[in-house]
Amino acid sequence: MSVSVSPASPRTASVDPRRRPGPARLPRASKLRTAVAERLVRHALGGLPVRVRLAGRETIGQGGPLMDVRNPAAFFRRIGARGLLGFGESYMAGEWEAPDLVGLLTVFAENAATLVPGPLQRLRGAWAPRRPGRHRNTTSGSQANVSHHYDLSNELFALFLDETLTYSSALFRGFPAERQLLPAAQHRKIDRLLDLAQVGQGTQLLEIGTGWGELAIRAAQRGARVLTVTLSREQQMLAQQRIRAAGLQDRVTVLLRDYRKVLGRYDAIVSVEMIEAVGAEFWPEYFQTLDRLLAPGGQIALQAITMPHDRMLASVDTYTWVQKYIFPGGQLPSSEAIEQIVAGCTGLTTAARDGFGPHYAETLRLWRERFTERAEEVEALGFDEVFRRMWTFYLAYSEAGFRSGYLDVQQLLLTKGEAA
Repeated sequence: MSVSVSPASPRTASVDPRRRPGPARLPRASKLRTAVAERLVRHALGGLPVRVRLAGRETIGQGGPLMDVRNPAAFFRRIGARGLLGFGESYMAGEWEAPDLVGLLTVFAENAATLVPGPLQRLRGAWAPRRPGRHRNTTSGSQANVSHHYDLSNELFALFLDETLTYSSALFRGFPAERQLLPAAQHRKIDRLLDLAQVGQGTQLLEIGTGWGELAIRAAQRGARVLTVTLSREQQMLAQQRIRAAGLQDRVTVLLRDYRKVLGRYDAIVSVEMIEAVGAEFWPEYFQTLDRLLAPGGQIALQAITMPHDRMLASVDTYTWVQKYIFPGGQLPSSEAIEQIVAGCTGLTTAARDGFGPHYAETLRLWRERFTERAEEVEALGFDEVFRRMWTFYLAYSEAGFRSGYLDVQQLLLTKGEAA
């Protein structure tokens, strides 16, 4: 059985309450709280370069990308009850639409620091949802968190990724990026990381976070011996198949193992967009583990998505839409947080750092366009309309973060001195 969350608008998405209880049911919120939320949202939107149309009758904003709020009552109630988490759930439920979703979300990302008045930001802890304890990235919790996202379906990811099955930012030669050049751009990114870590013939390489195996294959083709670890059974299975197809099974081992349980010493370590899944609580342990596993004189090449330090501190204890629906237990670090932990908790040195956020915006655009084009195939895999809206919002939300400069992606080189 499926229900519409908004009887006032037949165009809203049909939501199965058993599968998607968040968008399926309007949350409880007092009339006062909803009224305060509406007043704050109206004030914030009224000063932005957007055009917000409420139920087709009233328009607010300074002009720009259109946000068509089909059910204002439900929209304001969700925000009153759950803040930005409710904003995303309202989109999942079809209560608002945007012809240029990325453009609209980019405006919001550019103004993220001022959308909520300062006094209310300081009271964030009193009204923002708290993240569930079950999402802590303990060794058991990490397995469940990773499975939530990466074990959805290998076929799903194959629909919108390129043939390298690389699920991280590519590195292009120029913009706008073209879809047919995405595989080469992914190899360019991988090769740059392998060069940073000085991976070559005979290198004993550890990869933390296998993905679907492309980096391990690329490293083995250079002559390295690779141990790569993942917590996703789906990824392990397909990565092993791809490694066998490349004839490299004698050079690459894929283990289903938490990074904290890896043993040995390695000449080089590479980890691509893995730290985001570690959780702030465990960042010191993550870098201490890298330090323990790296041989003296070795190199670590990391690729990490980062956010501004002040915004990281403001959000580190709250429960966001992305954490609830996309990456349970996830938290983006800031450059400052990484540097402080590396310097204070390890014997490693940050030797180089290079950001290329605009490249991630283009990577996400290509993924989002492909996901949209193949919507019928996504549905045929068993993913309903609300899931498709959820993933469209996630890809657009992420793209907007990079287009606005709110997010960055960086490659970092960490080194360890020779043994005394």
